[in-house]
Amino acid sequence: MRTPRLRTLTTSIAAVVIAAATATAVALNVGTAEAAAGPTATFVKTSDWGSGFEGKYTIVNGGSTPISSWNVQFDLPSGTSVGSFWDALMTRSGNRYTFTNVGWNGTIAPGAQASFGFIGAGGGSPANCTLNGAACAGGTPPTSAPPSNPPTSNPPGVPGVPADVRVSGTTSSAISLQWNAASGTVTGYRVYEGTTQKASGTGTSATISGLAACTTHTYTVTAVNGVGESGRSTPVTATTAGCPTTTLPKHFLTGYWHNFVNPAVELKLRDTPAEYDLVAVAFAEATTTPGQVTFTVDSGLSAALGGYTDADFRADVRALQARGSKVILSVGGEAGRVSVADSASANAFASSMFGIIQSYGFDGVDIDLENGLNPTFMAQALRSLRAQVGSSLIITMAPQTIDMQSTGGSYFALALNILDILTVVHTQFYNSGSMLGCDQLQAYGQGNVNFITALACIQLENGLRPDQVALGLPAGPGAANGGVVAPSVVNDALNCLARAQNCGSFRPPRTYPTIRGAMTWSINWDVSNGNQFARTVAPFLDTLP
Repeated sequence: MRTPRLRTLTTSIAAVVIAAATATAVALNVGTAEAAAGPTATFVKTSDWGSGFEGKYTIVNGGSTPISSWNVQFDLPSGTSVGSFWDALMTRSGNRYTFTNVGWNGTIAPGAQASFGFIGAGGGSPANCTLNGAACAGGTPPTSAPPSNPPTSNPPGVPGVPADVRVSGTTSSAISLQWNAASGTVTGYRVYEGTTQKASGTGTSATISGLAACTTHTYTVTAVNGVGESGRSTPVTATTAGCPTTTLPKHFLTGYWHNFVNPAVELKLRDTPAEYDLVAVAFAEATTTPGQVTFTVDSGLSAALGGYTDADFRADVRALQARGSKVILSVGGEAGRVSVADSASANAFASSMFGIIQSYGFDGVDIDLENGLNPTFMAQALRSLRAQVGSSLIITMAPQTIDMQSTGGSYFALALNILDILTVVHTQFYNSGSMLGCDQLQAYGQGNVNFITALACIQLENGLRPDQVALGLPAGPGAANGGVVAPSVVNDALNCLARAQNCGSFRPPRTYPTIRGAMTWSINWDVSNGNQFARTVAPFLDTLP
């Protein structure tokens, strides 16, 4: 009999992470000599191995007023690029990189600092650095930068604020905007993303190109003349094309199906309850070749089911797909030892997984590696697999709660690296001990609405789209060592995040109506416990906005 694949994590490890996260979130005092220099951003290579390096920017607020957000931009020479990164969000246009703060490190008090880091491929170094539009070495931002909010009235002679800014078109690499002509004398218009000017011209339209596929951007527009610049328009947000084209519902329920025997009931795949929109088959196994995976129906399970064959399983995959469900193959689990740590193993992963998908008819892959992953090479593997399968490939991730505490974590870095092809992250909000939430105010104990919503908020406020975030919870007694909640609590957490209703003492900073749904470990445990998870959560998902 195989041992249960339960996700485990000790409270002592969680406590270490909490302490580290708290230390990161606390602003560090700097000397008065620095404080006199004004805001600066300083780069150092903390490690250099010739073909690549680890870089770090430290942003010091040497001014007299708090910095509420920051934006560091720089150029890298041809042949040098950024791979993984942490403690910031990144966008790229050609060789120009832009890093902006995440939710918890945007505010820097006078005399305090924040930092972010990244892995560089190649031997070059950043150049032409700006911090919030000014030179990184210190200085005053350009006078042309508009105020962050439109004034109630413009100074005499300054044009009015452009109205009805709207998205007129999108491609996989560009967003086009239009707006109404501003009042007064206008000699031109400027389009901003944050504090960075992205376009300018004399007409009432603009196209911002060079964008990554399936990325979301927010723009404002100002009008200018010889007297000055208007306040900013109402922001408009758009997402470039190229997002995955799966036919999953707007909100859906995921469950894991056991390809092994444990104390939960054994099921043929065809007997999965109809409430599950996405079924993750657990698990693909490692071979002796690094990165390579294999799959077949477990012999113990086959015997327990009276002779369940690979041919039976293939037929069951087709049966679930015929009723509208999707079936993916999960890689890893608590005992999984799949390692993708270089280009060769990334190629082996993509090639072997593609072969399994072709053989069994899977709709995608789930990454559930609980023993560490390399975000750079796993991203390479997943992009290679998608290039072979196409845009219909479903890619999900099932990190432990500790893996999504910071954008510097490998799982979070992987998610941000593949935002344009990632379907959903269904974090395991259990077996976690106590963890910090996005408010960074306290450690929330697992097993309640506060824990689920405060930790989901970290992902929602630090780079993942709401439709890429789902809540993973145990199906009931036996399924996990800690964090088991009634299915109604899962509904309360979804309602809090989508509508700001049924919240606990923690209240998210905004609502996320497109939050994707829920996941449970597992279908087998749910059936063992009377199908209460699926029968409670699935109908509620249909009520979300």
